[in-house]
Amino acid sequence: MRRPARTDVPISRYRVQVLDRTIAVLQTVADSETDLAAAEIARHLRLHKSTVHRLLVVLEHYRLIKRSPEGTYRLGTRLIELGESAIARLRLSDHAQAFLRELANQTGEGAHVTILSGTEMLSIAHVEGRWSLQSLTRSGQRTKIHCTAAGKAVVAFLSEDACNELVARLPFVRHTRRTLVKPSAFRMELMRVREAGYAVDDEEFEEGLRCVGAPVFDHRGHVVASISTAAPVFRLKKNRVPEVARLVMAAARGLSEDLGYQNSPDAKREPVARPASGSGRLKGRRS
Repeated sequence: MRRPARTDVPISRYRVQVLDRTIAVLQTVADSETDLAAAEIARHLRLHKSTVHRLLVVLEHYRLIKRSPEGTYRLGTRLIELGESAIARLRLSDHAQAFLRELANQTGEGAHVTILSGTEMLSIAHVEGRWSLQSLTRSGQRTKIHCTAAGKAVVAFLSEDACNELVARLPFVRHTRRTLVKPSAFRMELMRVREAGYAVDDEEFEEGLRCVGAPVFDHRGHVVASISTAAPVFRLKKNRVPEVARLVMAAARGLSEDLGYQNSPDAKREPVARPASGSGRLKGRRS
């Protein structure tokens, strides 16, 4: 008989018993060559059957555990999705370096890759430019969505349902006088991003800082990240934005292709100047 998984080994003062037991249930199911009944899991873990049943109900709700018609349990498909997400992040970080270095060399500014993490953006890779810029997001740091080019470049290309759900949860906090704090204004901005193919943070997160970002897509055509660069407004003047956008979009396109993305017919279009707010009706999301 397999040795019971131990749930009483002290690891740190931050241990949470229910979390320890939940992980132990997952590990027991993962270690088994066959599906297990709740009673078998309880016996292996030396826990009461009712305790294991409650844990299984929660795990099944989140698709971490799958219950068969016979009442036995196996690992759920959500674990595959989480694993693929973790692998994708590792691939992004590894594959992004060459494109970030090229972008940094071309612009002289730092460049970074960020991914969506809840209602924030998480930086997973960055390369320094020739110029020093302390506000450049470092790997592991989190930043806002509604007032950054990195965030807008990702959210604009989410599916309509995912975009609407996320926008409804965003805390629209004002950081500068230019920050968009109304959901309706932010949605209009996303339309401009989709039309232009890139996003701009025009002193919306920090006074004196201008950023340009473009979306990165995976082999399924899903937006998974953004590549962006930031510079003081005196170096990145408004008339230079299309030039920098062209370089950022090329880097994002290169990384996307490296991840298996097949370019759409309009993927290589030249960047155009972004219209000012309220300058007219724009086309909606591309299909």
